[in-house]
Amino acid sequence: MSKEAWLYAPECLDAASEDFGHLIRRRPAAVCRPGSAADLAAAVRRAAGRRMPVAARGQGHSVYGRAQAEDGLVIDMSDLNAVHAVEADRVTVGGGATWRSVLDATLPHGLTPPVLTDYLDLSVGGTVSAGGLGGMTFRHGFQSCNVIELEVVTGEGEIVTCSASAHPELFDAVRGGLSQYGIITRAVLRLVRAPERVRLHTLSYPDHRAMTADQRRLLSTDRIDFLQGTIRPGQYVIEVGVWHSGDSPPDDEETLAGLSDLRDRAERADLPYRELFLRLSKLESHLRAAGTWHHPHPWLHSFVPDAAADGLAAELFADVTQEDLGEFGRILLYPIRPGRPGRVRTPLVRLPEAEIAFLCSLVCFPADDPLLVDRLVKTNRAVYDRIRALGGHLYPVSAVTLTRAGWKDHYGLLWPAVENAKARFDPRHLLTPGQGMFAG
Repeated sequence: MSKEAWLYAPECLDAASEDFGHLIRRRPAAVCRPGSAADLAAAVRRAAGRRMPVAARGQGHSVYGRAQAEDGLVIDMSDLNAVHAVEADRVTVGGGATWRSVLDATLPHGLTPPVLTDYLDLSVGGTVSAGGLGGMTFRHGFQSCNVIELEVVTGEGEIVTCSASAHPELFDAVRGGLSQYGIITRAVLRLVRAPERVRLHTLSYPDHRAMTADQRRLLSTDRIDFLQGTIRPGQYVIEVGVWHSGDSPPDDEETLAGLSDLRDRAERADLPYRELFLRLSKLESHLRAAGTWHHPHPWLHSFVPDAAADGLAAELFADVTQEDLGEFGRILLYPIRPGRPGRVRTPLVRLPEAEIAFLCSLVCFPADDPLLVDRLVKTNRAVYDRIRALGGHLYPVSAVTLTRAGWKDHYGLLWPAVENAKARFDPRHLLTPGQGMFAG
């Protein structure tokens, strides 16, 4: 039976007008919770007939209204969450499936996606549409780089299966395309062998320059599998993970050879592989208990070239206070390899033209104070302008507003291809109006 029926109950509209950021509120005219790609396609065609904007909502973790549609239709992807048969090198999942459900299905087969987000309760369709990254991105690229095939509903309400060999223009537009050209209803994801355990080293540093220097050293070796960096006032920490089986743990001296950390502060843990990715879920429980999970989240994520990373970090430390970050906030600073051949294969994810770049993120949990939150959003804009001047790029899941001109600058020489893809796959400009990419 079709589940294309539209919902108008006030509680449904209220829920769809909010997101995790709690910064933007746009009330839709209706919500649809499709049970199949055909249902979703019918809903898009019906919205097109009414000239209504359409936004897909996975787990609602957008921070700046990107999954909202003022007086439009919000597609609740919750029921498109199936995880189908796990094969030797791939798994097929619904666009609304979470990475937690994917991992729980693949691990019993000894398999895992090559790249997992730090927080597993995000939808596959949502992260693939943005790029999707984590502590394995330096080695395997983005989650969107590890997709074999997608089923997509375009802005015309057509169901298209695409891959690198079938409809490659749509495949390259949808991966990292911010849901501007189609809504992902099904994804075939690449799998690799999963380790049994992780040897995790937590290393402390006297300052951020010593920290990033060691991150670069670790990138030049093949002895690690997981790498991140976290900064809080007065604390500079990197996490280094090495996969292993319980029978043959790694040589810690070899892993840490040549590093300049404060070794007397180093910590070591040995975890089951799955537990490495549940740490933010534990933090979520703590934040919910403290009440701060439902506060505004004016987060900023960006990519900066290696040459500018240390200077930018110093500027951030001068401008961002503990009050800005909140008790549980932090700055993420860790490297990726955009310039390494074959590493990043998602054309629309914008990265600096550098062999090494750093993800730089302001992950704030401030007090629920409108004046403070407004100031932080303005700070994001100032920081982003500085990042662009340094040759960096926005990761567009951030609390930053871009006009059409700003998006044109973001994409640079790719902008004509972006406009062509929009004209081809969403000519009525229905999809994902919250980005403001084609407004005006």
